[in-house]
Amino acid sequence: MSHISTDQRARHVASRVEDSFHNWRAKRALAKGQGAVILPYTGYGSTGNDGGWIRVLARVVLAGPGAFEFGQHRAQVIADGIRGFRNFISPILPFGKVSIMVGEQRFEVQADRGGVIDVKLSVDLPAGWNEVHLQAHDGDEATARIMVIDQAQKFGVISDVDDTVVVTALPRPLLAAWNSFVLSEHARVATPGMAVMLQKVRQEHPGGPMIYLSTGAWNVAQTLERFISRNLYPEGPLLLTDWGPTDRSWFRSGMQHKVDQLRRLAQEFPHISWVLIGDDGQHDPAIYAEFARRYPELVRAIVIRQLTPSEAVLAGGRSNELRRTTPGVRWIYEPDGARILDQLVKQGLVEADTKKL
Repeated sequence: MSHISTDQRARHVASRVEDSFHNWRAKRALAKGQGAVILPYTGYGSTGNDGGWIRVLARVVLAGPGAFEFGQHRAQVIADGIRGFRNFISPILPFGKVSIMVGEQRFEVQADRGGVIDVKLSVDLPAGWNEVHLQAHDGDEATARIMVIDQAQKFGVISDVDDTVVVTALPRPLLAAWNSFVLSEHARVATPGMAVMLQKVRQEHPGGPMIYLSTGAWNVAQTLERFISRNLYPEGPLLLTDWGPTDRSWFRSGMQHKVDQLRRLAQEFPHISWVLIGDDGQHDPAIYAEFARRYPELVRAIVIRQLTPSEAVLAGGRSNELRRTTPGVRWIYEPDGARILDQLVKQGLVEADTKKL
């Protein structure tokens, strides 16, 4: 007699196959003596009169001794350049149990079926950067940075990553695989002028959150965090997703992921008016326009980096004109960070003297 539950039968066959594969890999890794390793990601949170909260993000994988150090690839591997496929080869630990220590408080949490920890905890931390400590039940430890936003903050930036921060052309099917699985992380190229532009915006709004929103997989989170640091982009949390099937379909929707995360941020920070930054390769203008129609008071401006003609063709064509659908919302279309900054100055979103080095 079958012991498969009704809930399991209702799930899409692809997700059940994926779970079986991950469980098989985890059993093999544990039999070889590999242990749980916590890969910490940058989180965020808020202060509050009735108590603050934080969102802790991490991933639990299995690896042999010495492969990671405090949740990070060993330094020599980083110095030599990490090939993209290395981010995908460590077996995950589905539903791995982790303890999170925030000061004197201890929370017991569990990863999801993809090994991802994404939990919201009620804790009081001061505005600014904080650290929380994570520990797997077999002893592995890691430290995650948390950006706590003052509830009085009124300004924030949400930026796409692919073709906005880093020139990866991720929407292009074949090049996406190349950039994700093969290309050395040191070979990735920053989008011209974007780091300088974002740093100048941050200088003018030092307490304003910087959040990166991407359809990329959690597997490449640490690679992207190192890229952001190495290319002098402002530090901030990455909101990524899992590739692969869901309980109802063969593939996850990257577009729906962005929509869901934007709506969540609107609910968590109803007092912040955002500058939304993306590119015109595929869906960013439509996603941002929908957000602006739903939450017009929460959008300070929509900034779209125009792709070059060749980039636009390979990425699937330029977006349609959407400005008319969002009356009262400012739009900026420019090809690089320097010209975007000029427009931010002209529209009064950035003071002119911030252009000077």
